[in-house]
Amino acid sequence: MSSTAVVEPAEPPSGPCVVVLDYGSGNVHSATRALAAAGAEVELTADPDAALAADGLVVPGVGAFAACMDGLVGVGGPDLIRRRLEAGRPVLGICVGHQVLFDLGVEHGASAAGVGVLPGVVEELDAVPLPHMGWNTVAPPEGSAMFAGVEGERFYFVHSFGVHAVPDWPEDARITWAEHGGDRFIAAVERGPLWSTQFHPEKSGTAGARLLRNWIATLGWKEP
Repeated sequence: MSSTAVVEPAEPPSGPCVVVLDYGSGNVHSATRALAAAGAEVELTADPDAALAADGLVVPGVGAFAACMDGLVGVGGPDLIRRRLEAGRPVLGICVGHQVLFDLGVEHGASAAGVGVLPGVVEELDAVPLPHMGWNTVAPPEGSAMFAGVEGERFYFVHSFGVHAVPDWPEDARITWAEHGGDRFIAAVERGPLWSTQFHPEKSGTAGARLLRNWIATLGWKEP
């Protein structure tokens, strides 16, 4: 007599699926914990199929621009980011993960190409002291979805490089600015399915947690 195995149904997801792209950069674990606390089901992986299929993709990053780009290229990250954005699928860049989305990075006289989905050059801030480390306010545009509920709050920065004013900025992009040591730089960008922050929302307390929840709310996930 044959027997039939009984397969228990899988537990339905409790939140949207978010992939944190694991390409050798640091800071991935604090980002995964913060996203999970904000309501996402988080997977840390470099698997391209998972990165493309996820409701949201997070590109973290710390350290040097060129080194992060090398790691990103090594896992096919630039293509994954472009394919998701072309399909209208959400992507969130954080810190150097924000910087590599721009055209070019210049550090210590050396240039490295970025992913190029945003126009602009990442260069050293003309400010004292460097690095810009600690809490700072930002100036979001009116009606920002990213900063809804936290427009006047402070966020945590750790960086010495950033993007200054960009000529011919796309009309569909919304820029949030910050200032350090008399130098103004881009603190965040909202452009359709692409959001990015120079600061670390995962290290920015309740304000950062609210910002991550704002992003998760854009992922189009509905509870079963």
